[in-house]
Amino acid sequence: MSLPNNTSIHPSTFLLLGIPGMEAIHTWISMPFCLIYLSALLGNFSILFIIRTDSNLHEPMYFFLCMLSVADVILSTTAMPKILSIFWFHDREIYFEACLVQVFLIHSLCSMASGFILAMAFDRYMAICNPLRHSIILTHTVIQNLGLAIVFRGVVLYSPQPFMLQWLPYCRTNVIPHTYCEFMALIKLACADTRICRIYSLTAAFLTGGLDFILILCSYVVILYTVFHLPSKAARLKTLGTCGSHVCVILVAYTPAFFSFLTHRFGHHVAPHIHIFVANIYVLVPPMVNPMIYGIRTKRIRERFFQVLTSHKF
Repeated sequence: MSLPNNTSIHPSTFLLLGIPGMEAIHTWISMPFCLIYLSALLGNFSILFIIRTDSNLHEPMYFFLCMLSVADVILSTTAMPKILSIFWFHDREIYFEACLVQVFLIHSLCSMASGFILAMAFDRYMAICNPLRHSIILTHTVIQNLGLAIVFRGVVLYSPQPFMLQWLPYCRTNVIPHTYCEFMALIKLACADTRICRIYSLTAAFLTGGLDFILILCSYVVILYTVFHLPSKAARLKTLGTCGSHVCVILVAYTPAFFSFLTHRFGHHVAPHIHIFVANIYVLVPPMVNPMIYGIRTKRIRERFFQVLTSHKF
């Protein structure tokens, strides 16, 4: 659906195609998507409930995990209902203003989730490399301020996005070959010079995901160095087991995010449906996998979870 040249600077609505070329199996694709979303809600609300009701879990790592769960719930809820409405009811239309809100929420919440993972890596660094000062440095006030700083960073860095997109003219088409509104997907529809927008996008991405990933890698290099110099083999194995869940979360969160980021800008030969699948993975899968990984790999959460199940059963 193309827009005539005499239209206003932007259309009143956009059309989301879902996954181009796979419209015939949208209903089948929606089934795992729906299961992923429900699993994400159940897992994250379970994490929040367990940590909220168990005072023994009121520690820095678990507070940051709660913040990550809240960000994951809002992130998946921002994208998933519209995706399912496209797959189930062919409801492809989305208002221009709603599209801008979705762009801002998805990118800012991804930034916040990245920041909370970095905060958890810093907590593990302090607990393993400097345990005597861990409780002194990471007080409740510091944890609260760190959480607010991460939220503030996400809001400030990505609040220009809606305004940039609002000012761009869209005279080519209002069709978005995607399942949700994404900044770069809209940039590609604009019939104007978008170099400033692209530079801004690269800068914001580096200052959030890129910088966070570098700091996380540095912290875990130091952690591993410290762990392998522990005198006790049992202590080494226990510490590595604790850090293993964090490494799994990092891989799940950053691998699809970097792939989607790079293919948007440099992967011109990547098939569109592959790019869209990966873009959905980094929005939908980490919110589902994070509580599973922490629930399985973290002994205290796992024990508390079975304790709650057993008490309700009896």
